[in-house]
Amino acid sequence: MSSTSATGIATGAPTPADQTSATMIARQAIVNAQHLVIGYELFNRSRPEPTHTAATDVALVFTALSHAGTDELVGKKLIFVNCTHESLVGGHLELVDPEKVVLEIPPLSHAASEEVAARLPTLAALRARGFHLAFNHTVLQSAYNPWLLLADYIKFDLSLLAPDQLAVLINYAQRHTQADLIAEKVETAQQYDMVSSQGVQMFQGYWFARPALVRAKLVSPGQSSILELINLVRKQASTEQIEEVLKKDAGLAFNLMRLINSSGFGLAREITSFRQAVMLMGLKKLFRWAALLLTTSRHSGTPPSVGQTAVVRGRLMELLALEKKLPQDETDQAFVVGIFSLLDTMLGMSMETALGLVSVPPGTEVALLHNAGVLGHLLVLAKACESGDDVAFDNAATSLQMSSQQINNAHLQALAWADHFAD
Repeated sequence: MSSTSATGIATGAPTPADQTSATMIARQAIVNAQHLVIGYELFNRSRPEPTHTAATDVALVFTALSHAGTDELVGKKLIFVNCTHESLVGGHLELVDPEKVVLEIPPLSHAASEEVAARLPTLAALRARGFHLAFNHTVLQSAYNPWLLLADYIKFDLSLLAPDQLAVLINYAQRHTQADLIAEKVETAQQYDMVSSQGVQMFQGYWFARPALVRAKLVSPGQSSILELINLVRKQASTEQIEEVLKKDAGLAFNLMRLINSSGFGLAREITSFRQAVMLMGLKKLFRWAALLLTTSRHSGTPPSVGQTAVVRGRLMELLALEKKLPQDETDQAFVVGIFSLLDTMLGMSMETALGLVSVPPGTEVALLHNAGVLGHLLVLAKACESGDDVAFDNAATSLQMSSQQINNAHLQALAWADHFAD
């Protein structure tokens, strides 16, 4: 399998070496009864830790589709990716075509009926949007009955299940669901014969294919270009103006064109111009993409933890705004305030100077400069959550009329969600 080119596809000019980095993504085929590949499960093999052997979040899909070159990685097949429940919320899922993605949903640590019921609306909404949902065999337990009708796929791990137990579960799944059944960890001909004789029609494991590595090249755009793009999007600038920014930064152009032309974006034909890309993506998605690109830039000259903290703040403030039932535009601005709250550190200048580079609404500017207004109070609260300052936390919580439980739950969700954008 060939490596993905790291050249700037928009201009044809080579990308400077110090603007590129590599991510190792593995894929393992999932085949049908005719041994034809119907999809690939993706794994992140960039990290050295032995415990990190699989993709644990849908951010891997975003990385793969934006940067890896989808034809080399998965072609037109389905993408199976492991998720956490925290990774199922957030704007990054808007950046892929749901019809191409199978979200593998893990069981809960405690399958209490109220927890199962609490997750149901999120899962149902994802499936209604077109995502396929896969579960492991635990979804057949009575506690998970509310989820069972949402299952497009049920996976059976042959390394965990005894043959008699497996037969019972397969029979139950065939009688009570419409899901396609997948046997995984199939390593011998005997295992294959056993599950296929019981009616299983899809298979994954070393008997068919071992995970294959793909070295994905990531091209880092300049921060000034990302800021200029954000600035124009916030002003609702013309397509022509946005197009000019893309023309000036090969890294920015490369990432956008990779994403828009990936199979995960679901377009029937290749997009060859920036104008088409901008119009198809839309300003809202373009802003979310650029904001996350800014905070995860590897070559910003600041520690990666700074961008990670900004993402946590943005998501935490967004969640708190939702808790307070603020209007949608204020909820969107809460995310902006949080993610821009470390612009001064990321850019090495004062916040006033940094805001001179970015177009933001007056309420956002007041919040960032003076901690004023409801957005400013949310920012103070987000900072208090980081610092462990109990007095500041209590004062901010009181002013916002929010309980410690509401805030702590939102903070845990934000930390988990933001972790999916860390390398």
